[in-house]
Amino acid sequence: MKTVVVGASSGLGRCIGTGLAQRGDQVALLARRKDRLDGAATEAGEGTVVVECDVTDEVSIRNAVDEAATGLGGIDALIYCPGIGPLVKMADTDAATWRQVFDTNVIGASLMTAAALPHLTASGGAAMYLTSVSASQTDPWPGLGAYAVSKAALDKMIDAWRNEHPNIGFTRLVVGDCGGGEGDSRVEFNQGWDNDLLVEVIDTWVQRAYISGTVMDVEHLVNMVHATLQHGAGISIPTLTVTPRYAGGLFSEADLDA
Repeated sequence: MKTVVVGASSGLGRCIGTGLAQRGDQVALLARRKDRLDGAATEAGEGTVVVECDVTDEVSIRNAVDEAATGLGGIDALIYCPGIGPLVKMADTDAATWRQVFDTNVIGASLMTAAALPHLTASGGAAMYLTSVSASQTDPWPGLGAYAVSKAALDKMIDAWRNEHPNIGFTRLVVGDCGGGEGDSRVEFNQGWDNDLLVEVIDTWVQRAYISGTVMDVEHLVNMVHATLQHGAGISIPTLTVTPRYAGGLFSEADLDA
């Protein structure tokens, strides 16, 4: 399997990219931070392709996909992992924040798909996008409204691509609480959050059971991604949900601020 993983310099994208390579896939790792990509490639093993890419820049996207396809000798699968979620109330979400969130979470995903489309069409391949329980399984979380709206838009974007290109397997991967791995593989989603606002909204998250009280092992997520992609051409899995079982406990503020 020749797989392009976007957003592979850190967090779940890095875990998925290195994990697939370690399971035998040929992988191209795409992200902005070249130094971190080089470290991920070392973990992934020999033959891993590293390509700098800014998902908010259309030219960068097209050049990166071309380079990845050349390095891999084609593309069988695209996995889009980037996602930013600023912690901000709806009333305080300005135009610049909306644009930043949509540029990364939605527009970048569609432009990446368009760039990879000729390769995925030729291989009868698959495209997978990491989305959120807040877009499909819960109400939008207070403080993360812009993020939830963008992920709901991403869900509809995936449907639109599937309807126009039914020969490609488009999958939305709904991911629950997962902290990623160690070091650069740790999820950085909450980096830069306002702790005062977090304290204000966290009680609502808990009361509404938005957080499960446990964090799943990222290896379970990687195994599910790998197994899904191995189905190959002719198999469509529109939605895949991977979440931890409810543990009955609750996160502490220290857990969420880590």
